[in-house]
Amino acid sequence: MTRFDRYILSQLLKLFVFFTLLLVALYWINRAVAMLEQLLADGQTALVFLELTALSLPFVITEVAPVAAFAASAYVANRMISDSEFVVMQATGFSAARLTRPALAYAALIVLLLGALGNFAVPASRMALADRQASITADITARFLRAGTFQFPTEGVAFYVRAVTPEGELQGLYLSDAREKDRRFTYTARSAVLSEAGNGPKLLLIDGMIQVLTLPDRRVAITRFADLSYDLSGLLSPDALRARDIGALSTLALLRAGEETVQMTGESRAVLVYRGNYRLAQPFLASAAALIGYTTLLLGAFSRFGLWRQLLGATLLFVAVYIVGNTAESYGSRDVRLWPLAWLSAVIGAVVPAVLLWVAQRPRPVRARIARDGPRDVPV
Repeated sequence: MTRFDRYILSQLLKLFVFFTLLLVALYWINRAVAMLEQLLADGQTALVFLELTALSLPFVITEVAPVAAFAASAYVANRMISDSEFVVMQATGFSAARLTRPALAYAALIVLLLGALGNFAVPASRMALADRQASITADITARFLRAGTFQFPTEGVAFYVRAVTPEGELQGLYLSDAREKDRRFTYTARSAVLSEAGNGPKLLLIDGMIQVLTLPDRRVAITRFADLSYDLSGLLSPDALRARDIGALSTLALLRAGEETVQMTGESRAVLVYRGNYRLAQPFLASAAALIGYTTLLLGAFSRFGLWRQLLGATLLFVAVYIVGNTAESYGSRDVRLWPLAWLSAVIGAVVPAVLLWVAQRPRPVRARIARDGPRDVPV
């Protein structure tokens, strides 16, 4: 790689980092305030917010990277044409294909970066994020169990514990559940123990009684029990208790999705297989976006009026490729046999810059006429 190639590549990478950080910051400005308020309201510290933010970063980066790659390549190409740097290099014999060499290296680095993030870092971070949210949920549930005070964790539910032993045993428990329209449940128990199960926190009631009041006929049914498990996950946000989502699964698990994975995630096999293939195709889509922004600008030449037409054309092509991808997803997620549609936008995104580069290599009409007929004499 020559010094000129390294120079352009360094400019592309610097701008890529800049636009990535900018888009990540904009993303978190939209989400951070509500998320921080919720965590502080639940008694969590700002360190927990920073921890959740760090665990979400790999996913956010993979989402904004295609836009950042496109913006960086278009910006660098536009600036180098406006500063006549490309004009000088073309005057020394550089073709459009030769000028694209550093952009190809840039696209290859994006494929490697997003491939590592999307197929390794994102599933690992999403799994760690799910585990951390589960532990936070358990902490929130534990705070409902303050001794000697009535707690109201959600509308229609009242909770009271007489005492909590140093070992964590709850003594003298009372729980009223009035969330159903026609029935009221009242749980009392001599003692109880809080435990964390795979699908959310559970409360194990020992030596107690259930009173069920049926409102239409005003009848009461009483059931005594030696032990009873009560699910506390219904008292909290369902989104906070999801132990496993698609993003937390490995790419291989998505591609080989079976009945167990379908039941665990609640998604169809077509969706899982499509998401696995899209995870493999996404790095190539981002690299194609970078090449679209770069090669479209090569169609223009230096102009005092700028390259707004080329910039507009590059933006429209970029948006069109993503529209194709979104449309393909709506069809590919319906039938497992349509999983190749996950690669459609990446393939189209690779063909478009190749066509643009071929057009940029062709001589312009004025140059072709001069080469054929020679320069015309201009009368003085």
